[in-house]
Amino acid sequence: MKANKVKIGVAAVTLLLVFYLVVTFDRARILMMDPQPVAKAIGAGYLVLPIVGAWALVRELSFGARLERMGRELAAEGGLPEDTLPRTPGGRIVRSAADADFGVYRTDAEAAPEDWRSWYRLGLAYDASGDRRQARAAMRRAIALHRGQ
Repeated sequence: MKANKVKIGVAAVTLLLVFYLVVTFDRARILMMDPQPVAKAIGAGYLVLPIVGAWALVRELSFGARLERMGRELAAEGGLPEDTLPRTPGGRIVRSAADADFGVYRTDAEAAPEDWRSWYRLGLAYDASGDRRQARAAMRRAIALHRGQ
């Protein structure tokens, strides 16, 4: 049920971003058709926004889709860690409990540095501990290792 809510949210944000990119592209086109050189320059600069936005959108959706496929594969193997961490009344993971479990996953990744599964689990542990930057780095490493199988 939660996965469906997340997918609906991602779809809604994606649609809003695509709408924004289309409007931005159209405004850039209008400015570039103006006879004034300054307007043309602003239009050309404005054209960069939808290009970068589209690239970022594709990159993030691809990242999420790969992680979802890898998660399903790991779950089918029985390799996903069980979610037994305590939560606050608001539903957030208690960080001290996540930090206590973190060492197990870090040791696992250090012991098997070429195993994408250990890096995937380490990414989940980083995420549970609240370190999103390190979680994404571990997941990117897991994706690279998974591709190289």
